[in-house]
Amino acid sequence: MIHYKNEEQIELMRHSALQVSKTLTETAKILKPGLKTIDIDGFIGTVIKDLGGKPSFLHYHGYPFNSCISVNDVVVHGFPGKYELKEGDIVSIDVGVFKNGYHGDHAYTFMIGRPSDEVIKLVKITKESLYKGIEKAVAGNRIGDISFAIQEHTEKKNGYGVVRELVGHGLGKSMHEDPQVPNYGKRGSGPVMKEGLVIAIEPMINLGKKEVYTEDDGWTVRTKDGKPSVHFEHDVCVKKGKADVLSNYTEIEKAEKENGNLFADY
Repeated sequence: MIHYKNEEQIELMRHSALQVSKTLTETAKILKPGLKTIDIDGFIGTVIKDLGGKPSFLHYHGYPFNSCISVNDVVVHGFPGKYELKEGDIVSIDVGVFKNGYHGDHAYTFMIGRPSDEVIKLVKITKESLYKGIEKAVAGNRIGDISFAIQEHTEKKNGYGVVRELVGHGLGKSMHEDPQVPNYGKRGSGPVMKEGLVIAIEPMINLGKKEVYTEDDGWTVRTKDGKPSVHFEHDVCVKKGKADVLSNYTEIEKAEKENGNLFADY
């Protein structure tokens, strides 16, 4: 069942989404080689608490951490641990915040130092595909229009692997609501989008092939060929004419550029 939101609910969701944006901004400021991913997760938990929210991911279906931190060939749902970030790594940090009865949930992929040119291009193209998908999130379009736009930019034009097993989703009082939002599909297919639908659009794009597998922990998803994967995610409200992006990358990007340990010139 699809739950549509009224203007008051949308503003509450915007607040939750921006709490995630603020958390990712603060996290961008501390990223550097040698930093353990478990310490990043602890920092994220503290920031969320200081902002007056609760980590959406903690204890969700038994998930034991505040955030998902996915390095290099980890697509999503990476467990924070003793791994220390290294020059040339890419790291997707996915955060959820529950506040005022609603969830915010989005992600950003950071580059530690300067990765290879092919990885930098993958990050750039994946981020572009997110916004191409958002352009289609308008009333009267179908979910497949979003899916097609992302797949066309990443797979058809650039030859990357689009993950099939994991998709975007509706968002609201529950972190995962209907409808599912795949990153692949046919234009003009799927449910018609109406005003007030809030969705998390999240391309998960592999440098190599699309195939992935889940580790024994039941959560960590990796590329089968061991090549890097990139993940970006925005919270978006469907409107007439133009989508309303509830989350905000502006301050994250600013912090990324100001942190000399991060590569942001792309």
